[in-house]
Amino acid sequence: MSKIALVQFKASTEKKKNLPKILDYIRQAAKNHADMCTFPEYMMFYTPSTQSAKQLAQQAETIKGDFVSAVAKCAKENSISVVGTMYEKSRKKDRVYDTSFIVNKNGKVIGKYRKIHLYDALGFKESSKMSPGSLIPMPTKTSVGKLGMMICYDLRFPEMSRALASAGTEILVAPSAWVNGPMKEEHWITLNKSRAIENGCYVIAPDHLGHVYSGRSLAVDPYGRILLDMKKRQGIGYVNISLENVHKTRKKLPLLKNRRTDIYSNFKL
Repeated sequence: MSKIALVQFKASTEKKKNLPKILDYIRQAAKNHADMCTFPEYMMFYTPSTQSAKQLAQQAETIKGDFVSAVAKCAKENSISVVGTMYEKSRKKDRVYDTSFIVNKNGKVIGKYRKIHLYDALGFKESSKMSPGSLIPMPTKTSVGKLGMMICYDLRFPEMSRALASAGTEILVAPSAWVNGPMKEEHWITLNKSRAIENGCYVIAPDHLGHVYSGRSLAVDPYGRILLDMKKRQGIGYVNISLENVHKTRKKLPLLKNRRTDIYSNFKL
C-alpha cells in the first residue's frame, strides 16, 4: 500500500511566488506520510494569453535549472517522491516544452516527459507558444509502482495510455490544466475513468484550479471507481493505492491480454 498526495492550487503568473508554495506542499505531504506528491500542469507559473511566446521562453528553464533543483532538494530533505511540471527550454526560437518530471526520494530526476499532444482545440492553440515532444518514455520504476507519464490533453488519445499500459504501467499520472467550458468537467471525469478501466490501472490526475481551469483533481482505481475528487478545493488530497489491486483487476478483466493486435494491424491507426 502506498499513499499519494495530489496538489490542487492556483499558480501565480510569477514563478518566484509559486516555488515557496510548492515546497510547502511537498513538506506537508511528507508530514502526512505520503510516499509521493503530485502536482498539476503549469505549476511553475500560469501563462496568460497576454504573455507572448518570447516572454514565456525567456522564463523557461532546463531540467537542471533552479526550479527543478529546488524541488529535488526538497524531495530529498523530506524523503518523498515528486511528480512536477515545468516550462522547459526548447531549441526552437520562442517555443518551450510543456514538461513533467519525476524526482525520487533521493532527490534524483528519474523520469521526464515532454507533452506530445498540444491543445490546439476548442479555441486554444498551445502550439503558438510550445513545441511538442517526440517521445513517449517507457514507464518509470518508482517507490509506488511503474509510472506512465501523460499531460492533460493526452488523456483524449487512448493510444497513448494503451501503449504505456502495454509496456507495464501500473499508475498513469496525468498532471493537468483542464480548461473550463460546456461539458468539459463531464469529459474530464469520463476520460479519467475510461483510461483507468480500459487499462486496468490507477489514474492520478492533479488539476490546476482557477484562472480558466476547472479543478476536480481525480484519483481513479483500476476498476473505474473514483477514490478522490477534490472538487474546487485548493490544497492537498490523499489516496491510498495498492499494486495488488492492479494485478487482481487485470487478472479478472484481462483486457490487455484479450486484445487482437493481429487484426488491428490491418488498419492504419
